[in-house]
Amino acid sequence: MCEKDTAKEMVELQENPGDREILKDYNSQGGAKEQGCGQIYVKPGSQTHSRDHIRPGPDPRAQTEPGLDPRDQKPKDTQEEDSQQDVMRGCCSLCEALKDRCPRPRGLLNRVITRACLLALLFGVIWSITGSECLPGGNLFGLVLLFICAVLGGKLMGMVQFPTLPPFPPLLGMLLAGLLLRNVPYICDAIHIDPHWSSALRNIALAIILTRAGLGLNPQALLRLKAVCIRLAVGPCLVEASIVAIVSHFLLNLPWVWGFILGFVLAAVSPAVVVPSMLLLQREGYGVDKGIPTLLMAAGSFDDILAITGFSTCLGIAFSTGSTWMNVLKGLLEVVGGVLAGLLVGLFLCLFPSSEQEDLTGTRSLLLLGLSVFSVFLSHVVGFAGAGGLCVLVLSFVAALGWRVNKAPVAAVVGHSWDVFQPLLFGLIGAEITITALNPSTVGLGVACLFIGLFVRVVVTFLLVHFGGFNLKEKFFIAVAWLPKATVQAAIGSKALDMAREQADEVLVKYGLDVLTLAVLAILITAPIGALGIGLSGPRLLQPQTKVSEDPEIPGSSPDSNCLSEKDCATIESRL
Repeated sequence: MCEKDTAKEMVELQENPGDREILKDYNSQGGAKEQGCGQIYVKPGSQTHSRDHIRPGPDPRAQTEPGLDPRDQKPKDTQEEDSQQDVMRGCCSLCEALKDRCPRPRGLLNRVITRACLLALLFGVIWSITGSECLPGGNLFGLVLLFICAVLGGKLMGMVQFPTLPPFPPLLGMLLAGLLLRNVPYICDAIHIDPHWSSALRNIALAIILTRAGLGLNPQALLRLKAVCIRLAVGPCLVEASIVAIVSHFLLNLPWVWGFILGFVLAAVSPAVVVPSMLLLQREGYGVDKGIPTLLMAAGSFDDILAITGFSTCLGIAFSTGSTWMNVLKGLLEVVGGVLAGLLVGLFLCLFPSSEQEDLTGTRSLLLLGLSVFSVFLSHVVGFAGAGGLCVLVLSFVAALGWRVNKAPVAAVVGHSWDVFQPLLFGLIGAEITITALNPSTVGLGVACLFIGLFVRVVVTFLLVHFGGFNLKEKFFIAVAWLPKATVQAAIGSKALDMAREQADEVLVKYGLDVLTLAVLAILITAPIGALGIGLSGPRLLQPQTKVSEDPEIPGSSPDSNCLSEKDCATIESRL
């Protein structure tokens, strides 16, 4: 009878799903042992089987049947524990099933989700601090969106490559991104950038550009520059600035001083286009025997410095009040004052911090960039706007003289700063142009001024390198390579407009807008034409390298020949 009763109880236990799970769990853990005709439950982990550790097994029928003896029923807390265990087992089984069917995200999907969460978190923190400024229509929202679009535009433009041709400069994509955001309907309504913030960011970018130019000057190369290099750096710049000033005075009705402002803005050549193209030709061996890539990269730096100096001088004269002679005198004082201030600040950077201090590179970089930006802004405060740029050029050059070989890490830090501000600079420049507000006659006459200046520049460049030992094809190539414009135009093209807005003079604002418009048109027209012209004409007009000579006196035989070494030019200017 005992065996029959036991079998009957087992059948009843199996009919109840919850009890069946309990029975299975106890049997799998070895917690149930038979004794007589019933079951006894042994505490798991117990080392003895005394009666103190043995209690009668629970009768499942006693849980719900009201007619049983209360002594045969489970305690209430035991029933609750059993129900909780049933729920936990159900959840665990569900989790195991989901784990098998839905594996954890890994790889690219995991990175995308993680970064999306980080961006959402960053936006939430900024929104909680700034409020509506980071929402559509806010100033911060416009700056961030412009920066992201400019970076993407630069990446896309850099991906446009053709065999045997240099890549298109990414700055074109950045400029077009800002131009589209400004002129596409509905999108422009959601983007508002405060003019004061825009001007401040462009001035910071200008300070970084001038700092890099000062660090890139090699004093030893200045002593070794050949006459052709000096002629190439000075002649085309001055002649083009003068021709553009004369033509714009009669075609655009610009005052003489504003004509020269426009002339010096358009006269600067762009290392952002020239240097990568020269490095590509040099890698393939074209023109290396006569040092043409080195010549163009060396002369480009001095061409830009001369254009910035002339622009700063004319800018100071244009916004001065008083007689013409007093304005000219003030412009000269700005030049002298900027040079002297740069010398003093550069000597300070040579002495402080001293070489035994920790984190020397970081401290020098922070001081150099901070003093450069401060010089640009302080020159506006004291009323000598033209002195700021010259001060930055001189102080960075003098500091590099004191640091000597240790300037390379500082130049790398400054280069990383430029990587951040380059998209902002070109994006903001493009966003300043409203196509619907442009006067078609102004655009047409301005383009005519631009092409007249370019034609004269090509002719003058061809003539100035006539006695440099180059053949006819090489002279023509040098003239073509001296066409592209980009970085300097973006940096200083809007400076006159910013100063005109500060004075709230509608006439001066119109002049400043004309200068900025022509600067943008010069970038859009000459940068791609220059890049394609160099890439197409280089292999056809330049002679490939025939033999690498060990004689340092033969041009092209060593990096130090022909004015400036390739390493010095490339490391500092290749990212401009």
